[in-house]
Parts: sequence; C-alpha cells; structure tokens
Amino acid sequence: MKKTFARVLYVLVVLGGVLQPGLLQASDGGWQEELTRFVRDQIPSVPGQLTVTVGMVEKPRTSCPAPEVFLPPGGHLLGQGTLGIRCPAPSDGTSPWVLYVPVRVQLKTTLVVASHALSPERVLEEQDLMEQQGEAQRPDVVTRMSDAVGKVLKQGVAAGQALRLDMLRAVFVVHKGQTVPVVVEGDGFRISTEGQAMNDAASGDTVQVRTSSGHMVTGIAGNHGQVKVSP
Repeated sequence: MKKTFARVLYVLVVLGGVLQPGLLQASDGGWQEELTRFVRDQIPSVPGQLTVTVGMVEKPRTSCPAPEVFLPPGGHLLGQGTLGIRCPAPSDGTSPWVLYVPVRVQLKTTLVVASHALSPERVLEEQDLMEQQGEAQRPDVVTRMSDAVGKVLKQGVAAGQALRLDMLRAVFVVHKGQTVPVVVEGDGFRISTEGQAMNDAASGDTVQVRTSSGHMVTGIAGNHGQVKVSP
C-alpha cells in the first residue's frame, strides 16, 4: 500500500499532476521543443514516433536566450530519466545556471525480434526473425531485418526478445590460426605470399599475419579471406 501511494505521488509530482510553489512545467519555460529536438538528434538512425513528456523544474533565476540541453553523466535517453538545461549566458548578465528536468521518453518503432530461441554464434536467417511494433528500450535496437540477416549472434536470445546492434557481429572471413593469402600491392608491382592469421577478422577488419619468413605484417581482410597489405 505504501509503495503504491509513493508511486502515485511520484507520478503526480514529477509528471505534472501537482504544481508546487517555485515550480513550473518545463514546457511552460519554452523548452519542450528544445528537449524533443535534443533527443531526436541523439538517435537519428532509429525511425519511429518519438514522445517526450516533461515534468516540473525549479523556476530559473532569469530567462536564457540560448539554452543548451545535455544528458547528465550516467543518464539514458529512453524511458524515465533526466535531461539537463544549461544557460551559459543569462539575459541579465548574471552567473550561468543549470536545471535538471525529469522526462519520460517513448520511442514507438518497428522492433526486430527472435521468432524462436536462438543460440550464440548462429548465423541469422529470415526465418529466425520477425518484426513487431513496440517501444524501444534502448537507442541501439535493430529496426530492419536487413541489419540482422546474415550476421552472427554474440549471445543467446530468447523467443520474442528484441535484438540490439551490440548483439551482432559480421561473419568472420579470417580465423585465428588459419593460413591466409597475403597480397602486397604498390605502384607497378604485386607480391603474393602466405601467412598465419593472428586474430579473427570480418571483411574490412584489420588482421595481423605472421609470414612464412617470421615477419609480422598488418593488413585488411578481404571478402574471400585474403589479406591486403599496404607497402
């Protein structure tokens, strides 16, 4: 009962149900648009319907011609959180001030979720995934099937769980310990040899190779497992 009452009180006070002396809605200060623009600028690659609900803040000492919105250290953009408003140059020439605004940020978008339980190191296929509408919990959610199909899962995923970009990696074209062709190309010459890869690498990744002569070289892994080294 106490927990329920405390939660109701929090919603009323923080999300605007109760106005206390010395407080105002952040939207009344003209900051709603600034806060919404800031959040969208931080997650430009995630499409969807963005809603920023602002709470109450202390009245600033003076107006600010050019407020700056920022994310406090340790803060997060989506869900219930806090954004800061900094005024480096108040209109009356007084010292700078900072306000912290309670916000709820909701991003409704297309989520790519697992259609069944998936094990680590699985190369994803279309039948492993499905799209559904929902609220993003993090800004790095996968919103397009094409961003996941053909990628490798770094960890196990439960059925219905939304995928994040940090759960995926590209397929390795070079594996540690593998013998790989090494090509050195320059102006008017081409040298080919072989060596042992010292690390796993996807196409475009940097890979170190120990050549047959014992030298260590660094190159870029190609689509077919060759390593190209700049002279």
